[in-house]
This record gives sequence, C-alpha cells and structure tokens, in this order.
Amino acid sequence: MADEKVAKPHTWQEAFKILGISWNSDGTLKREIQIPMVNATPSVTDPKNPPVALSTDIQLSPKSEAYVRLYIPVNPPTNTKLPLIIYIHGGDFVLFSASTVIFHEFCNNIASQFPALVVSVEYRLAPENRLPAAFDDALNAIFWVKNQASFSGGRVPWLDYADFSRVFLLGSSAGANIVYHTALRALDFDLRPIRIRGILLNQPFFGGAFRTPSELRLIEDPYVPLYMCDVLWSLALPPYANRDHEFCNPIAGGFYLGRVPRLPRVFVKADDGDPLVDRTTQLVQLLKGYKVPVVYEYNQGGFHGIETQNKTVAQSLFNAMKNFIYSTRVTYDEESHASF
Repeated sequence: MADEKVAKPHTWQEAFKILGISWNSDGTLKREIQIPMVNATPSVTDPKNPPVALSTDIQLSPKSEAYVRLYIPVNPPTNTKLPLIIYIHGGDFVLFSASTVIFHEFCNNIASQFPALVVSVEYRLAPENRLPAAFDDALNAIFWVKNQASFSGGRVPWLDYADFSRVFLLGSSAGANIVYHTALRALDFDLRPIRIRGILLNQPFFGGAFRTPSELRLIEDPYVPLYMCDVLWSLALPPYANRDHEFCNPIAGGFYLGRVPRLPRVFVKADDGDPLVDRTTQLVQLLKGYKVPVVYEYNQGGFHGIETQNKTVAQSLFNAMKNFIYSTRVTYDEESHASF
C-alpha cells in the first residue's frame, strides 16, 4: 500500500500565486513569468564565446503570430543528413514559450550533441486557447515541415541539412502530452515526403479522475502537487470536460484510442519521485499491450523536471534520447506502426 499523505486544504488563489498568474478583467491570464525569455542566435557574433548551436525564429503564417524556432549545429556535417526533431516545450499548457531560456538551452544541447535539426514549436496557451488548440498548433508545425520537405513555397536553407525520412516528435511534461495526441492525430494525413519514425515522451503530463498510488504518495510534491494539477487541468481542458477526458487520461478511452496500434516506436522517460509516474507506467503498459515498440527509461528517485536543474541527469537524458533516435531503424515489423 502506498504511503499516502493527507492532503492539506488549498485554494485556487494559492495555486495562482505559486504559478505566477492572475486573472485580467477580460478573462485572460496575466503571466508574471520569472524564467527569462531569450532571443534566437542566428549567427556567431563572438568567436571567443560561440553558442553551442545556432537558432532562428520563423513565422509560419503572415496572418498569425505562430512561429517555430529552428536550431542547427554551429558546424553541421556536410557529408550526411541530420535527423529532424519537432520539439514541444512544457509549462502545464498554461505557461512559457519556445523562447523560455530553459527550453531554448535544451534545444541548443540536442542540436549540438546529437547532432540534429530541432524545430521548437510556439503553441497557444490555455485558458485563452483551451485544448485541443495546442494539438492543432503542433500538427500545423508538422505540416510546415512537410511543406519544407517538398519545397512548397521554398525552403529555409538550414533545412537542406535535414533527413526528412527521419523525423521525430519530442516533448517534455505537457509537451509530451501534446506530442502523444498530435502523433495520433497525424495518422489521419499523408505526410510524405516526411516520415515520423518515433515519438519521445519525457515525464508526460497526464491525469485522471481517480488518484494513483504515486499521486497519493507525493500529494504535496513541491514541483507538481495534486492541487496545482487540478487547477491547471481546469484551465486547460475544454469546458465541462472532466479529468477522464482523453486529453487528460489517454487510457480512459476516447476517439483516438483505436489508433494507438499504428504509432511508431516510442521512448518514454519517468522518475519514481514524480507524482505522475504511475500515469506514465499505465501509458507504457497500454502501448505495449497494443504491441507498439517502447523504450522505457524508469529512474529511481528524481522529480518532475529534474533535467532542468541537474546537469548530470540532463546529460543522461540526452544520451538516452540520442541512442533512441540514432538506433531507430525501420524493420518490417516497425513499418506496420510507422504509418505516417
């Protein structure tokens, strides 16, 4: 039996204060974000202190503010194409941006270490834009990559280095939730000439109407306490949806559950010290039950978002993800799953 702790009484006001948000009079959120946002670095301006990767912001449509931040190694190889990774940042669906420094540096390290091209997606936030808005934005980023691969409307020169037959979707926390649902939605479309070979879910942010043992064991977790998750899901889910809606609880059923057997290879990372770890294990069991190839990195200890604070853990995660991406070879069996 889990070492359950009694939940303390909490209020929305307390959650809002910790999250650094408050209501505006028009029903939108005021976000007093403490984590800095940084500009892209499209060139080396200081040869004595060069960036580990280059980046540039690309507007997806003149009719909207949607953009992606594209990353490339400072010295990309000239004799081989690089895998392309579409990255979705975390932030509980409510906070942060592709330009938030922790996610910017995360993508810099991926681009330089793997090496790879990274397309980091700026998606709309809740509650101004409730789910599935973020899923739609991620899917539109995939369509943009498809158009780049087919030279539709021209191509960003950096993408000449991309191997469009090796595209991966990667997300952290809420970003991993978005990646999972976007991958299922993408199965509706012919994405050729690109091929999505795998998805990577780092500590995915899921929930449900009933508490799991890990949620009860870590109910007052300092990083993702249950009362805060409750508030965030109330802000993110469609109006009147409960916590067993498929956007929150992917194993509860829903419209997309039948598509799970068609998913490509999946990398999943979880930590025992994360209240969401049982949700992640349940998802892994679901995937394996449908015979989806899964690599499950389960770590003792840890906590939600540990890679943003611990460089050793971050490096271990980079190594594991790099191994997953560069070891992904489509066999006859996997081809039946990788049907994008």
